[in-house]
Amino acid sequence: MAYVQHMVRLLLLLLFLAAGPVAAAGECVVLIHGLGRTPFSLAPMQAVLSARGYHVVNVGYPSREAPVETLADEVLPGAFSQCGPRRIHVITHSMGGILLRVGLAGDKPEQLGRVVMLAPPNQGSQLVDVLGGIAAFGWVGGPAGEQLGTGPGSLPKSLPPVDYPVGVIAGAQTINPYFSSVVDGPDDGKIAVAETAVNGMRAHLVLPVTHTFMMNNPQVVAQAIHFIENGAFSPGLSWAGAVEELSRGQLK
Repeated sequence: MAYVQHMVRLLLLLLFLAAGPVAAAGECVVLIHGLGRTPFSLAPMQAVLSARGYHVVNVGYPSREAPVETLADEVLPGAFSQCGPRRIHVITHSMGGILLRVGLAGDKPEQLGRVVMLAPPNQGSQLVDVLGGIAAFGWVGGPAGEQLGTGPGSLPKSLPPVDYPVGVIAGAQTINPYFSSVVDGPDDGKIAVAETAVNGMRAHLVLPVTHTFMMNNPQVVAQAIHFIENGAFSPGLSWAGAVEELSRGQLK
């Protein structure tokens, strides 16, 4: 029921935006989904950004078929090239944030703007530590999923601090009690809040949302856009407030 309510609110947000002024002509937002997901998971985010005036590149990639480094090499250059000369912002979900960090550690586009990471396992994932010993996990997570633990072979922990503007949104609500039981501290059902932080980030925001559906939560969408446009989150911003402000062409 809550998910349906969120989607209705997103529809309302789109209806308001359709009548509002173009706010972001000439800028591009690249969307990168997480492990086992598709561009469809970020379609509502794409619709809101497009209605706001951004050129949006919603990337699809075979997340279970190769290590993260290979995926980054295959995905990012083509995605960035679709932005042309526009300023490039990026919004990622889950493993998409690690894929982006891998790519940007090697080469950053000159026109790179701001980055929002939704529930990224920046410190690795305790859940992967637990599930990684189960044979079926290799099939579910693939080579990339097996790189996301917290142990000596952790890819996220091997990456350098970020040196570009990053805002992280973590979830603190779960729909999977079992997964949450093996994760220390508040979590979103898959990733602990503490695991989302990364050295060098500009801002960190915790919202009552779940890992699986957070990218479709109107408050998350509003906060992501707020960071892209202002370089900071707005802790008191509700979805209703976001609708009102976005409809005026501003999100301050």
